[in-house]
Amino acid sequence: MTKISIVIPLFNEEESITELAQWIDKVLKKNNLSYEIIFIDDGSNDSSWSVIKNVKTDNPNVYGIKFRRNYGKSAALNVGFSKASGDVIITMDADLQDSPDEVPELYNLIINDNYDLVSGWKKKRYDPITKTIPTKLFNWAARKASGINLNDFNCGLKAYNKNVVKSIEVYGEMHRYIPILAKWAGFKNIGEKVVEHQSRKYGVTKFGFERFINGFLDLLTVTFISRFGKKPMHIFGTLGTLMFILGLILFLYIGGTKLYYIYNSLPAKNIADQSAFFIALTTMVIGVQLFLSGFIAELVSRNSPDRNNYQVDSEI
Repeated sequence: MTKISIVIPLFNEEESITELAQWIDKVLKKNNLSYEIIFIDDGSNDSSWSVIKNVKTDNPNVYGIKFRRNYGKSAALNVGFSKASGDVIITMDADLQDSPDEVPELYNLIINDNYDLVSGWKKKRYDPITKTIPTKLFNWAARKASGINLNDFNCGLKAYNKNVVKSIEVYGEMHRYIPILAKWAGFKNIGEKVVEHQSRKYGVTKFGFERFINGFLDLLTVTFISRFGKKPMHIFGTLGTLMFILGLILFLYIGGTKLYYIYNSLPAKNIADQSAFFIALTTMVIGVQLFLSGFIAELVSRNSPDRNNYQVDSEI
């Protein structure tokens, strides 16, 4: 039986694939661990796929999957997780910045210490400041939003109990939030291990500023879905009701003031001439729209095919 499945998504990493496979083979054979390596070529336009085929010829424990075009890291991981057969699944990047020497200890943390997920923490990084500062901000926001006390959510080097990867679906750009998805699925024993970060040996980083922006947008998405995915009315209905009530109170105040002035024969402005009237009207309209949005979202949720798809831990 395979003890470890190492899932490696890659895009244009032709220089590092062979060296990485040999490094993994050396470490795991030394520790008497059976393994498989699953390379997922995410639509590379260099010779990465040819290199993978050559590595496969030399090492039967290597498997390769090639996408016709670039779908992104989340898609690659999701496919890799579906193919993995090991008791422990390890993910790492293909650029040699993640050290395979960390794999045996990560494996032990899952098997012997019963962690569901262990995330690497690159405490000392060899990345440019344009990458490290956004990463720190991102990790701070992710900790606050999720309640998971990890220092490095986006570290590619992670270890999972096989039940975790078979119970979650990674899509869009959600690979950054796998710990949150795991917690949402009921796997709460999440740990962290300081890992060695290697300086980039080949190629250039794929990090861009747009990934920083998308990361925060995805954080909002996964936070919302994890809390209100099956009960959208709780958020939209509450906000809509509050806004409608606030608008109604303001409208009643304006109308009551108008009636008071008329009753006491005092000069009073027309209601429609007051800006507060339009604020009250707009607030009530937005409140109704939010409420209806929650109602429609609730209908969609109730008719979803996985509305009663719950993770059962055990039964007797």
